[in-house]
Amino acid sequence: MTHPRPFLTLLVILVACLSACKSAPDKQMLQYMNTQGFGKRYVGNAEEENYVAIGDSVSVTDSYNDELSVTKQVDIDGTVLLPEIGAVTVAGYTRTELEALLMEKYSPKFALLDIKVQITTGGKKYFIYGEINAPGEQPFPGDLTLFEAVMRSGPNKDTANLGRIKVIRADPRDPKVYEINIGDMFEYGDSSFNWQVRELDIIFVPPTMMAQLGYFLDSLLFPVKFVLNGIGGAIFALNQWRFYSNGVVQ
Repeated sequence: MTHPRPFLTLLVILVACLSACKSAPDKQMLQYMNTQGFGKRYVGNAEEENYVAIGDSVSVTDSYNDELSVTKQVDIDGTVLLPEIGAVTVAGYTRTELEALLMEKYSPKFALLDIKVQITTGGKKYFIYGEINAPGEQPFPGDLTLFEAVMRSGPNKDTANLGRIKVIRADPRDPKVYEINIGDMFEYGDSSFNWQVRELDIIFVPPTMMAQLGYFLDSLLFPVKFVLNGIGGAIFALNQWRFYSNGVVQ
């Protein structure tokens, strides 16, 4: 008589192995997943201390060595080409960190050094969508309030709901969505909720309830309008054919 236990044991082990294989993270997938910040490689708070991003320009000056003074735009790989030391990875460094890095790299070649770094922002941005005239990606200038960002993009006076603006701060670990009322600034001059916009913020200006109703009705009537437009076009084409076939135009 065959004992069923070895078979059952083997089946349990096989199921456990399959479950483990299924739950194990794919290494290649993890390589491409966003794991911090907005999903960019170089993130930070530029208004606390500016940091280098791709598209920024880096100016290096040295009061003792004029030949080290250059201005370079950060390349797509996060590097700049500097005198004497060649390509240096600078993306992600703050100004003070970059000054310390360059002092370390240049110190074996120069006895006296006084390196200063200036970062000119060119790659920092925020995003705004919804009931506005100029949606999409916008350059982030710093010291920007929510009211300024919305007004800069031209809210639609008939459809924009300024009382329920959403500010989305995307993050894979700690995402945040805030609903903010800036309409009180128009009514009472209350700027309590006139937030500071951060780089990579996503601002959404939603439609009013009446605008939502209008969009809903428009979506319901779209098939009817599509058919009527098609019928109108067919009638116009038929009339044109009759006009020409009757020899009105020789």
